[in-house]
Amino acid sequence: MTLPATMRAVEITEYGKPEVLKLCERPVPQPKAGEVLVRVSAAGINRPDVLQRRGHYPVPPGGSDIPGLEVAGEVVAVGSGVSLWTAGQKLCALLQGGGYAEYCTVPAPQCLPIPKGLSAVEAASLPETFFTVWSNVFDRARLAPGESLLVQGGSSGIGVAAIQMAKAFGHKVLATAGSPQKCSACEELGADRAINYKTEDFVTIVKEATGGRGVDVIIDMVAGEYVERELKCLADDGRLVIIALLGGTRGTLSLNEILTRRLSLTGSTLRPRPVSFKGAIARSLREKVWPHLESGAIKPVIYRIFPLAEARRAHELMESSTHIGKIVLTID
Repeated sequence: MTLPATMRAVEITEYGKPEVLKLCERPVPQPKAGEVLVRVSAAGINRPDVLQRRGHYPVPPGGSDIPGLEVAGEVVAVGSGVSLWTAGQKLCALLQGGGYAEYCTVPAPQCLPIPKGLSAVEAASLPETFFTVWSNVFDRARLAPGESLLVQGGSSGIGVAAIQMAKAFGHKVLATAGSPQKCSACEELGADRAINYKTEDFVTIVKEATGGRGVDVIIDMVAGEYVERELKCLADDGRLVIIALLGGTRGTLSLNEILTRRLSLTGSTLRPRPVSFKGAIARSLREKVWPHLESGAIKPVIYRIFPLAEARRAHELMESSTHIGKIVLTID
């Protein structure tokens, strides 16, 4: 297959507001050993892309400065040592960066087949959120059979994935959201109770919904002053896992409560982790979650689609926080 020398991409011309995103021409990247080259059909938009655009989410060494952490498309070339993927295969993949472009390279272990029955746009909405939820809720926080989960920000991309994944495995799920419409969406996706955090006290509702016991696991994108309240929501031996800091980097908490009730407070970021770590998550997703996507028990939630040239508008929508589910770019 003859590939072009250059491609269209969206670059961050300087740190700042969405208008710093500009369409540009870049060389088509070449796959290194262990990588595949993908002709991108669609790329998911995620809040870390916004943080990178603002200058708060540095690119790991060796990563592309082009934003975009998840794509779906077709393999057009493979680097040495790649045996599981060949040219012509369709896939979705988790990237360190480079997704807002016509072509990107990605380590082969971070690729997954597009689930049967899903479009490229739907598949592009999966990797970043599904890798994150699996890694934090099921691996790190060890959500076990019979346990319950509180999802902070249930209408976000992470939230809709977490609600559906936990329900698919039979867990009781509570979720917070900021409007009646978003709360209804969370319950339609499977949440047993959605809590409007603007009009309801989530600590009180969680206690009522669990008979005073509290939830076993909380996945939190807010942090800050939420942490002290979240500890009160946890059952004894409960686990709070922080994956973002939208509410700030500092908060207060009771160490005595952690000590006497054996609570665990942890957190993680996915982007800088090694390929081997992400590859292990990919294998778990393919074995345990992809069948639920193919059966329809878990469904991608796409809120809006923009062409690549309108990445600025996609970021404006992301920052408005009015969306429910994922925002996706398409590449013609």
